[in-house]
Amino acid sequence: MGRIVQLSGPKLVEVVDQQPTAMKPGQVRVRTRYSGISAGTELTAYRGTNPYLNRTWDPDRRLFLDGDAAHVDYPVAGLGYSEVGVIIEVADDVRDEPGMPEVGDVVWGIWGHRSEALLPADRFLHHTMPEHLDPIAGTFVRAGAVALNAVLAANIHLGETVAIFGQGVIGLLATRLAGLNGGEVAAVDALPVRLDKAKEYGALMTLNAATGSPAEELRQVTGGRGADVAIEISGSYRALHEAIRAVGQGGRVVAAGFYQGDGVGLRLGDEFHHNRVELISSQISGVPPAVSGRWDQDRLNRTFLRLVANGQLDPVGLVSHVVPVERAAEAYELLDQRPAEALQVILEF
Repeated sequence: MGRIVQLSGPKLVEVVDQQPTAMKPGQVRVRTRYSGISAGTELTAYRGTNPYLNRTWDPDRRLFLDGDAAHVDYPVAGLGYSEVGVIIEVADDVRDEPGMPEVGDVVWGIWGHRSEALLPADRFLHHTMPEHLDPIAGTFVRAGAVALNAVLAANIHLGETVAIFGQGVIGLLATRLAGLNGGEVAAVDALPVRLDKAKEYGALMTLNAATGSPAEELRQVTGGRGADVAIEISGSYRALHEAIRAVGQGGRVVAAGFYQGDGVGLRLGDEFHHNRVELISSQISGVPPAVSGRWDQDRLNRTFLRLVANGQLDPVGLVSHVVPVERAAEAYELLDQRPAEALQVILEF
């Protein structure tokens, strides 16, 4: 009998039994070792603010619709998108396919917080973890792809000042990636412990949003010019407004956070309007249009993991807690109530 993490209601996490499933042709069975909790998207489901819980996404029209249509409802089982596990079974019809992992291989992918999963075999083509890496590094591939996608959208040029608002896990990865891309990073957050970590990940400057105005401070250190580009990745409307204030005329702001509800604190008639700021959305379901002929989600994933394997990036240094899956409720409560104490929380199966 397996186990699966389930949200039975707002702030109600349970670990329930998972029934075994018979394998079909074209599938592989993977047993989970580690699964990373997203402190962004997953907490919106945990808190009950995720738009999928009260509105319906129409994929054809690409609109959220009000009313009584079939929106997602509790219980939400198997949420999560940052897993590492071991292949324990491969269907006979795909066993010899090039690039297919073998039984015993450690692989990364997306199958949710569950102890075991049966998935189409093609989802694991070339998904074997490099042998010299800590397997936990594989739990960062999706978060790393989100950060890399935002950096691509930012279109950073060598020597530009890049303000990155929000120094949680994805923000810290973006800080490191922006630095590798030639940006001079100013990291912004309200938690001193995260600003300290940002220095480790390559930030040349840190700005505490709780004690001053990052936009005004950036004007001072850039001779009045402001940042060339900003990436807002905290999901706070007030932070997005400050990011808009932080860039100079014609500056670029990448909104990469998952914003909830009405835009309280966001005033588009102020600096956005008068400085003609370019506002770009970055979301992992697609890459920036300018690079869509060359980049896709698979390349984002592989590029991030290659940077980790080459030693240019250390995501494992962001792990603050490894928690047995039986204590999943405590892990979510920690991230929700005491963010200063936690960065990446990993569930261990």
